[in-house]
Amino acid sequence: MASPSNGRDPLEMVRGLPAGSEVEIRTSDGRSYRGTFLPSHELSGPRIVRLKLPSGYNIGVRVGPGDAIAILSRNGNGSGPGAAPPARSEPPQGSDGRPWVALLTTGGTIASRVDYRTGGVRPAKDEAEILSFYPNLEREGPVRVIPVLDRLSEEIAPADWTTIADRVAKTFTEGARGVVVAHGTDTLAYTAAALSFALRDLPGPVVLVGAQRSPDRPSSDGASNLQAATHVARTADLGEVVVLMHEGLSDTSFALHRGTRVRKMHSSRRDAFRTRNGPPLGRLKDQQLTLSADARPSAPGPLRLDPRLDPEASLLWFHPGLGPARAEQYVGGLRGVILAGTGLGHVSSLHLPWIRTAVARGVFVGMTTQCLEGSVDPFVYATGRELLRAGVTYLGDMLPETAYVKLLFGLGRYASASELRGFMLTDVAGEIAYRHPLEPPR
Repeated sequence: MASPSNGRDPLEMVRGLPAGSEVEIRTSDGRSYRGTFLPSHELSGPRIVRLKLPSGYNIGVRVGPGDAIAILSRNGNGSGPGAAPPARSEPPQGSDGRPWVALLTTGGTIASRVDYRTGGVRPAKDEAEILSFYPNLEREGPVRVIPVLDRLSEEIAPADWTTIADRVAKTFTEGARGVVVAHGTDTLAYTAAALSFALRDLPGPVVLVGAQRSPDRPSSDGASNLQAATHVARTADLGEVVVLMHEGLSDTSFALHRGTRVRKMHSSRRDAFRTRNGPPLGRLKDQQLTLSADARPSAPGPLRLDPRLDPEASLLWFHPGLGPARAEQYVGGLRGVILAGTGLGHVSSLHLPWIRTAVARGVFVGMTTQCLEGSVDPFVYATGRELLRAGVTYLGDMLPETAYVKLLFGLGRYASASELRGFMLTDVAGEIAYRHPLEPPR
């Protein structure tokens, strides 16, 4: 251990100290703090020393003249915590003939790592860095990391879905056993639905995965989620797009959700994702995978890719006070709109005139429900019948966000209103259930 401050101002010990060095602070009242040194930022006080504790939390310690600081290890050559690992020198993953899994990174919390220069997180940029940060990822076999995008989840746009779908298809043609897509969680369900419509006859699983907790937090779920996702991609007889995230509080229990049936239900819990209108497609518990009877097995191929979409559509969430003039202005210039209506699929009757006008000029108007479970039905109340007569297409139990994504693909593929309506009412990727089992009593 390096000698403490020995009567000097202890802050001199850390002046110019490289980020990532190991430090111990001993205060004059007998307290001791040991952790990784972080540089000060604009919110730090003049005598605050910032440390990252072994637990993963960042703290600030006010250091007085009577306190002592000891330097336990100095990260002066870029080889300590937070430094980028050296580039891999071995051949590309899978070149030894063993089945390999592709990990496509698009950004988000799961593809980030701690930056000890700032104490925050930053995107991991390449294969070497990600495999260094997740050292157990190749425990069951080779993984090839392929950076595709570097986007925060809220920055993902429909054009990015096409980019991701193209790369997934190419990766399968290169021989991947399965594909994992690391993605930010906030819009992960939209991307899952988009890949479900763009990719058909999949020869293996496409597993979207994210992280709710950043890697500098002790409760981070990124490593366990990635490990579980690569296991499913490597071993499952599954030919569809799924989302894998924690199921409950256990670190060994995960749920697989069909890409067209999943919604993020909580802003921060690790088990935030849920399948709507039914149970999950499968579960992975203690490395044992079980799939439901309607899970689609791997297809013999060839994989079909059809990424054509038209972004000239939108999703309109009805609410009390939404005036018809504002709704009509919102829809103006679009080729289609999905209405998230109340209950069984309703909006105020004041909106009927603009809906009739929009349908008459060829705009597709589809109706879904804001409710978390259940289906729309236009035949129960008079409002539903009026909307149906106005030309609204009722879309069963399809989720609003899934219906919006599907409409973009439908507009990109079909010019006629009848073909588009037929596409929207046809179950393409498990997005519509025509029958529901009797719900158990609550």
